[in-house]
Amino acid sequence: MDFSITTWNINSVRLRIDLVVRYLAEHQPDVLCLQETKCPDANFPHGAFRDAGYPHIAISGQKGYHGVATISQRPFSARSVRDFCAKGDARHLRVVVEDGGRGIEVHNFYVPAGGDEPDPDINPKFAHKLAFVDEMATWAADDKAAARRSILVGDLNIAPLEQDVWSHKALLKVVSHTPIEVEKLKRAQAAGPWVDALRKFVPDDQKLYTWWSYRSPDWAAANKGRRLDHIWVSPELEASVRSMEVLREARGWKRPSDHVPVKAMFSL
Repeated sequence: MDFSITTWNINSVRLRIDLVVRYLAEHQPDVLCLQETKCPDANFPHGAFRDAGYPHIAISGQKGYHGVATISQRPFSARSVRDFCAKGDARHLRVVVEDGGRGIEVHNFYVPAGGDEPDPDINPKFAHKLAFVDEMATWAADDKAAARRSILVGDLNIAPLEQDVWSHKALLKVVSHTPIEVEKLKRAQAAGPWVDALRKFVPDDQKLYTWWSYRSPDWAAANKGRRLDHIWVSPELEASVRSMEVLREARGWKRPSDHVPVKAMFSL
C-alpha cells in the first residue's frame, strides 16, 4: 500500500486556507499534519478540508496561539492529546490512521520556539522549550511509541545537524541551533529510537532547509534557511520510506508561511 504524510507549520490555518487547499489539490498526501494553526476548535475551517476530499479531521487548538491539526483521507481509529509541561498549550495530537491492518500511529508536534535569548535562567520561553524536549524524551521512553508502527512529525523548532542551517558557526548562539537544544533533541530521538526519514535521502553533509525567515528581504537569494520541520519514523517503518520532498517553492507563494510543506512517501 502506498501512503504519504505531510507536515507543515502553516502559521494560521484560517489566514492561509487557500494555500493549504492548493497544496492538497496538487500533492494529495494521505495525511496532512499542520502546526501553529492559531485557531480555536470552534472556528476551524472543517468545510474547506471536507470539500478538498479530507473528511477526517482531528484538531487541538486555542485562540491566537499554537494549535495542531491532523487531516486525512483515511479514517482515524483513535485520537488523543498530551499536555506537555502541563501548560495547557495545544502542541501535541495523536491519531491512529486506519490502513486495513494494524493502523499507523501519527504524532503531530509543535515544539515551543524558545524566544530570542538562549539562556533558561533569564528567558522563560527558552526554559519551557528545553523542558518540553526533555519531556519528549521521557515520553518516548515510557510510551514506547516507536516500538509500534509510528510516525512523529512536526515543527520541532530545532535544526540538529550542522548542514541543517545556513551557517553552523553563525548560529551556534542562536535559538534553534544551540548545543543544548541539539543535544536534547538528539536524546529525544534516541529515546524512541526514531529514524530521521528526511536524512535517509539527503546525506548529513548536504544542506537541507524547511524554513526561511520573514526578516530576509529576498529569502530565495539569501537562502539563509534552517531545517526546523521533521519526519521521524519507528524502526519498523524505516525500510518502507521510499522518498521525501521539501516543497521549497511554497515559500514563494502569495502570503506564505515561513515554513514549507515536508512530505514523506511510504510503500507499506
